[in-house]
Parts: sequence; structure tokens; C-alpha cells
Amino acid sequence: MANRLFRVLTCVFFLLTGCVTSHVLVGTPRPPISPDQVRVYTHPPARYEEIAILESSSRDSWTFTAQGKADKVIERMKDEAAKLGANGILLTSIGDQQTGTVGGAYGSSTASGNSAYGYGIGSSAAVFQKSGGGMAIYVTQN
Repeated sequence: MANRLFRVLTCVFFLLTGCVTSHVLVGTPRPPISPDQVRVYTHPPARYEEIAILESSSRDSWTFTAQGKADKVIERMKDEAAKLGANGILLTSIGDQQTGTVGGAYGSSTASGNSAYGYGIGSSAAVFQKSGGGMAIYVTQN
């Protein structure tokens, strides 16, 4: 019984946390390499092979600046590309994605005799994370 409960809770955990980086294979993966060997390209190199389409986000990271969040997205894509043996990422997009809002409000009312008065004030702010996409590639030497 305890083993079954553990398996159910583990599945629920993974469903709730989800993946922050995913890929779709469009080519042939190669043996894994170190993420330090993966280079990021903003323009296509002269010769390369496509391996996978990558998507990532800064979700669940403890970064607060826009640059820190963008760095986390790229770091996660490099990790995923390295697992597929890609030595490059052709970056196609990076931007903000709204993930929710945080808000608060206060209201009050009074009633006296035949009169009632009420007022309220509220505010909310959007919560953003960075998201990005790219193509995991293998750059061939000339």
C-alpha cells in the first residue's frame, strides 16, 4: 500500500512541476556531450544538421532580472541540446510570457438606518517568466 501511494505521489509531483525544457526530434541524435561544448547561434552557420526543436522557460528558477531569466532559458536549452549530442543551438526566439497575476484588495461597508455606504480599492500585477525556442543543431566542420 505504501509503495503504491509513493508511486501516485511521485506521478502527481511530476505532473504539477512539469518540464521546463522539451524537445521534438527532427533529425538523428548523436552521443551526449558536455553542455559547455554547445554554442549558441543567432544566425545559421554555413553547414549544419538539424537534430531537434527546443523550447524552454525560466520557470522554477530563482532569478529575478530579465538577463538572469534569459540566461537560465539558454542554459536549459544547452543542457537539453547536449543530451542529444548537438554542438549548437540556433536561437529562434526569446521573450516574456505571462504566467499569472498577484493582486490584493480592500473593501469596507457600513449601514446605518436606511443608508448603506461601501468602498473598495484593489491592485494587481502580472507575473512574467522568460521563454525561448531554438533548433538543436550539429555544426559540421568545413
